[in-house]
Amino acid sequence: MALMITDECINCDVCEPACPNNAISMGEEFYKIEPSKCTECVGHFDEPQCVTLCPVACIPVNPAHVESRETLLQKYERLTTAA
Repeated sequence: MALMITDECINCDVCEPACPNNAISMGEEFYKIEPSKCTECVGHFDEPQCVTLCPVACIPVNPAHVESRETLLQKYERLTTAA
């Protein structure tokens, strides 16, 4: 399940550097998460770092990108071997 950042984002700049997959970038109005790079930190951490650090809790699961832990782990492996 890739995550997403809602319009409640206050652009505090905490999430972007915490993402081990570089999936977070600044959008037109607030930060956004690239679903093809988001593994919910599977393979890196026990919990998504952006969710843990977000002061306004504006990072839910993206309903358009529901993935199993196994799928997220496969994505992690693809991303880390491609680097």
